[in-house]
Amino acid sequence: MYKVLWQSDTTESAATDVLAGMDQAIEDGVDLMSLSLGFRETPFFDNVIALGAFAATEQGIFVSCSAGNNGDAYTISNGAPWITTVGASTFDRGYAALATVRGEGNDTIEVLGLSFYAESILIFHDPFYYGKGNTSKEICSSNWLDASEVAGKILFCSFISGESDAFTQMNEANRTGAKAVILASDIGHLFVPDNYYFPTVMLGLKDGEKVKDFMTKTVNTTVDIKFKITVSDQKPAPQVAYFSSRGPYRITPGLLKPDVVAPGVNVLAAWMPNRVAAVARSVYLVSDYSLVSGTSMSSPHVVGVAALLRAVHPDWSVAAIRSALMTTACTTDNTHGPILDMYNGIARTPLDYGSGHIDPNRAMDPGLIYDIGVQDYIDFVCSLNYTQKQVRIITRRSNYTCTTSNFDINYPSFMVILYNNVSSQTFKRVLTNVQDSPAVYHAMVEAQIGMNVTVEPQALSFGPKGSTQAFTLRVDVDLGGMRPNSGYIGNYGHLSWIDKEHKHVVRSPIVSAFAL
Repeated sequence: MYKVLWQSDTTESAATDVLAGMDQAIEDGVDLMSLSLGFRETPFFDNVIALGAFAATEQGIFVSCSAGNNGDAYTISNGAPWITTVGASTFDRGYAALATVRGEGNDTIEVLGLSFYAESILIFHDPFYYGKGNTSKEICSSNWLDASEVAGKILFCSFISGESDAFTQMNEANRTGAKAVILASDIGHLFVPDNYYFPTVMLGLKDGEKVKDFMTKTVNTTVDIKFKITVSDQKPAPQVAYFSSRGPYRITPGLLKPDVVAPGVNVLAAWMPNRVAAVARSVYLVSDYSLVSGTSMSSPHVVGVAALLRAVHPDWSVAAIRSALMTTACTTDNTHGPILDMYNGIARTPLDYGSGHIDPNRAMDPGLIYDIGVQDYIDFVCSLNYTQKQVRIITRRSNYTCTTSNFDINYPSFMVILYNNVSSQTFKRVLTNVQDSPAVYHAMVEAQIGMNVTVEPQALSFGPKGSTQAFTLRVDVDLGGMRPNSGYIGNYGHLSWIDKEHKHVVRSPIVSAFAL
């Protein structure tokens, strides 16, 4: 671990410190780097992370970087082709509290709600308060509740679309001296652990109606609440985090970024023991661990998996590791549906999640890889219309040669940048067999209406391990009169190379989008 940022840093001093840290890591002989930070995106010759990562790649060091937390299209950070750019996703672990509501007699209901409240407090047969009959009290509007009625009780706040505010409800519970609050909300999935400063159980709308109906029909209700429950196998997961930066990448929009997504929401992360890790009412808690969200959490996941891949395949290049991660990534969730957006539940595209969510076990045995050498990266830089001086800043050599100025680098994804009503692009790629035996692969293309994809040849026959085969892929996109800023978000599809036994599926995203 290298400390490269200080609170007193300016942008210039921070950039200098980051580059110095990367240089020191290279000198120390590290095998992999993860950078959970980023600067304003500038051309590669003026981007310290891109410069440091190029030098690291020359030494065979795998570099993974956070894609950024801006959440919108065209906001990717750290998108150089020699960097593995990582967006954030959810995963199937969550945190909850269980509420058991009791009425007179033996009537009970149980509901499980979201909660990150950090303390275990005893709530057993506590009186349950609901301001039924007064809409403002039912939804716990600000300053509507009477502390003399609520204090020491468990408060329930119902939901009315357009009027309920979970933050207001939690604050109102705190103001009136409630012991805890159970509320219904449609934004519970967007709350972060820091929001749970007060003992809160946040129900979905269906369970909220269930409790509301129970409270309306019964009297003298009491409630038990058990906090600090870990829930596994949550569905659907993974989802794209609402804050995760999306493509296209402004600096080189013809290169699809992010490359992959990895867990980045409510990750149990090592934490500074002298900093606040959580708040419980007015008590500030410290811990060696904290639940943290951001693409800063995602990049370390990828570099950790890359470390495992390097241990299994010590002869693999940096590009081979990235290719294995990308071509084996998942594009469906644990309900076998498309990966959704955490914010609105809409199906997302490779502009949001790149090649998909990483799958470490499958990445160990990808079948084929798209390999890239340092000279290929130099040829890519030569295609960017940089001056000789600017190219030398990146390559750090005065005698560099551009053997072929080539933007179409041997990358495991395909990005078509659109300029007119109809756009066509042809890609050339080379695949390398990393199996121990010869193999034959057949191409399978999935594409949306308006995108026509052809592959030549349709089958590739590989010799022993290390043998290569080339193919071309042509993409024709019919925009039907669409223009930039017209709401077009890109057609997409996938190219999969599948071996005869269906043991290996080498999948690459194909995406079209406008550049800005």
